[in-house]
Amino acid sequence: MAKNNSLSNFPKTFWVANTLELFERWAYYGMFTVLSVYLTNPVSQGGLGFSQSQRGLMQGVSTALLYLLPILGGAIADRFGYKKVLLSAFLTLASGYFAMGYFNAYGAVFASFLLVAIGGALFKPIIVATVSKTTNKNNDTLGFGIFYMIVNIGGFIGPFVASKLRDLSWSYVFIMCTLVILFNVVLLRFYKEPDREETEDESLAESLKRIFANTATVLKDSKFVMFLIIMLGMWTMYMQLFFTLPIYITQWIDTGGLYNSLPEFLAGIFGASENGLGVIRPEMMINIPAFTIIAFQVFMSNRLKNVSPIISMIFGIFFIAAGFSIMSFSMAGITIILGAVVLAFGEMASSPRIQEYISRIAPKEKVALYMGYSFLPVAGGNLFGGILSGSLYSALSDKYKFLTMYLADKNISLPKDVMSDNALYFKAAAEKLAVGNSELSNILFRQYFPGSIWLVFASIGVFTSVLLLVYNNKVINK
Repeated sequence: MAKNNSLSNFPKTFWVANTLELFERWAYYGMFTVLSVYLTNPVSQGGLGFSQSQRGLMQGVSTALLYLLPILGGAIADRFGYKKVLLSAFLTLASGYFAMGYFNAYGAVFASFLLVAIGGALFKPIIVATVSKTTNKNNDTLGFGIFYMIVNIGGFIGPFVASKLRDLSWSYVFIMCTLVILFNVVLLRFYKEPDREETEDESLAESLKRIFANTATVLKDSKFVMFLIIMLGMWTMYMQLFFTLPIYITQWIDTGGLYNSLPEFLAGIFGASENGLGVIRPEMMINIPAFTIIAFQVFMSNRLKNVSPIISMIFGIFFIAAGFSIMSFSMAGITIILGAVVLAFGEMASSPRIQEYISRIAPKEKVALYMGYSFLPVAGGNLFGGILSGSLYSALSDKYKFLTMYLADKNISLPKDVMSDNALYFKAAAEKLAVGNSELSNILFRQYFPGSIWLVFASIGVFTSVLLLVYNNKVINK
């Protein structure tokens, strides 16, 4: 058995596929963890100046398609071959990333992000299928464990590099993503097509017809559909780590204390200088869950191996909600770190167990079919999470909206020429009120409590945990 679990037992294509995954995740998370800030930052600071609602709609729709389309991407790959479709995926991704950094009009950036989503949807099912086909029943646990680790390593490197590059120019972030994906085109020459289901005799239209028939079969199972709907809550909440938290940190969190507490060499690695002050940027703080997962996932998996999947998921989702709640009460950077670590342990307890739970509640002869539809709540959670992020942030947490309200209460008006740029607007308001920027932020935080948005999303998570408990006891066990 030890021999079967040796790293040397994995074929070359397994390692090539994992390397392709690492670079694809490097590019995606390098872009995605800074995207909220880039889309909404003032033009004077290099951002695009879009509204929170515009940001939420773009992120929600694009990422929903990223998780919704892989089932079609899998059919296309089975029809035309993995290697050809991988090449198409990389060229589509590279084009999308480059265009996102080139354009600045809302419609053009939105369309470019959709290109990235389409490329990702072509890529995802092929790599998962390759890992599955290059492992066996003796080493598949280790194989997918390596794959999950690779995902998080790529997700850790990307934001780190992006944070350094945006010091030079935001466009360099997207150039990095483009070049990383094009490097995958070079690596593709080492990729060997694994054995796959031959569907060359089946037209693409017939493949799609089969997919829709399978979808109808799955959606007729009301118990399974109930589970998918409940899990929408988890993903709606979880995606705020990427949708909302970067904006919240940028607008409200004082990371100067964290920066000053770091040794000089660490401050140089993880910190940055903005307006002459040392700060820890949002993408570095959002990387904390990825680092925590890399460090503790094996430990957590071993600790939870005798805990039923449903109990692990219920408590895991609750801990994700607790992590977000911790972030709500203070502007101190340490609250974000504590919340992110708690959230990461919740993710380790819940996310890896979802597939296991589905395999237990699905009809035995249809387990593989049901597993393929576990992406549906992820897609729905991205869609609803993105839209809610934009609308709720505008209503509950937008610093510049609160500033306008505060100035109106004090009958203070500012010149119109500064109000079109949030950075200039805030600076002019601080000067008018004869306070510093940090002091004005504290005044607004105390008066309007923008952290309430985390209590809203946390309540969605708690409600999801309760629904899962009721579902398991009243629907599945009964």
